[in-house]
Amino acid sequence: MDLLDILRQDYQNFPQDQTFAIYSDDVFFQDPLNRFRGRDRYQKMIGFLGRWFRDIHLELHDLQQTQQTIRSEWTLSMTCPLPWQPRLRISGHSLLEINADNLIVSHIDYWQKPPLKILLQVFQPSP
Repeated sequence: MDLLDILRQDYQNFPQDQTFAIYSDDVFFQDPLNRFRGRDRYQKMIGFLGRWFRDIHLELHDLQQTQQTIRSEWTLSMTCPLPWQPRLRISGHSLLEINADNLIVSHIDYWQKPPLKILLQVFQPSP
C-alpha cells in the first residue's frame, strides 16, 4: 500500500489502528507542546490521547507529497474528560520527512493558533 494511502487511513481511524511501522525507530516528533525522538514515545503519545480524550475526530483537509516531504492539513477535535465537557479544536498542518527506506523520520506539527488559545478552550462550555 502507498504511504499516502496508509496515512489517509490512519487519519480516518485516529487514534485507533495507527500504522506505527511507517515511522523509523528514531523518528523525531515535534508539536507546540512536545519534542522527542522514538517511535515508542510517539506510539505512547497517541495512546494517551486515545485514553484521555473522548470523541476524537481528525479531519484531513489535504495530503500531498513532494519528493521526500509529505504535507498534511488537518483539524483535530476532541472532548476533554471534565464535568463541563469542553471541546478542543486544533487546526494545523504537519510536515513529514521520508528516508530512502520510505519511512517517516521526522513529523512536525504546526498549529494555526498558539497553545495558550487552544488551552483556553478548556474553560468554554460545549454547545
